Amino acid sequence: MMNQDPYHNKKALVTGASGFIGSHLCNLLNNTGVEVHGVSREKRTTDTTGTIWWQGDLSKFTDVNHLLNDIKPDYIYHLASYVVGARDLENIIPTFLSNLSSTVNLLTCATKLGCTRIVLVGSQEEPDKGNVIPSSPYAAAKWSAGAYARMFHALYSTPVTIARVFMVYGPGQNDLSKLIPYVTLSLLREQDPKLTGGTRQIDWVYVEDVAKGLLSLSASKDVEGCTVDLGSGFLVSIKDTIKKLEKIIGSKTKPVFGSVPDRPMEQVRVADVKSTYDKIGWKPAVGLEKGLRTTVDWYKRR
Repeated sequence: MMNQDPYHNKKALVTGASGFIGSHLCNLLNNTGVEVHGVSREKRTTDTTGTIWWQGDLSKFTDVNHLLNDIKPDYIYHLASYVVGARDLENIIPTFLSNLSSTVNLLTCATKLGCTRIVLVGSQEEPDKGNVIPSSPYAAAKWSAGAYARMFHALYSTPVTIARVFMVYGPGQNDLSKLIPYVTLSLLREQDPKLTGGTRQIDWVYVEDVAKGLLSLSASKDVEGCTVDLGSGFLVSIKDTIKKLEKIIGSKTKPVFGSVPDRPMEQVRVADVKSTYDKIGWKPAVGLEKGLRTTVDWYKRR
């Protein structure tokens, strides 16, 4: 469970701070009073919430080494990632560099420097058994990053824990190729979204719930070396999720299911929320219906 006032006079580094989950996490961290540092490949200025921005490429060891030695963070949240589920060959190298090389660099430098906790964000896409083949370059990189994290903890007592994050949705998702933003905006614009067959079962989890879960994970005891699920604990098919969006929006257009081929080796997995609650006292607060309505409202305003 959580320690008392763990963030007083502390520093937190968030990689991927400008991203979907990262921006929500930074908002939460800024409200705790912790000094928040974000890293981006692009140059940014300190924002109104108080996040202090640094520029760097985490796939380069020298950049990571300088960054950590300059900031000396107590907490590290590693969210930076090349989030592409496509199976194409051209995704291999950027996925390796952004998702695996960056993680190894960060774990190495943080272990040398020392810190209170590293929270590594994993994915539902990665296999959870040793003899299962990863379904994509993204899944392989996340799987390997988790293996490195467990090795660092076992060999060097690195205080790292892994958050296995399920399918995140909510306001502020600027990658409009992702399912919820794509369908929402298509329906709002009265365009027919072109989709797969829609039979895949998904464990959807609201973005603010995930950010709170990451916060709980960094402040909880006895979770080093562990993998903790952050999901809803429920499966809903893509088709049923889209029907909920149709009803909320009241659109006259209809999704075209089956017009896009299904990806091979898609993962179907549900979060073990009971185990998560037992370990860190976290459970999701926002149900799918409420979360989708809030998400639609956000896109409507923009």
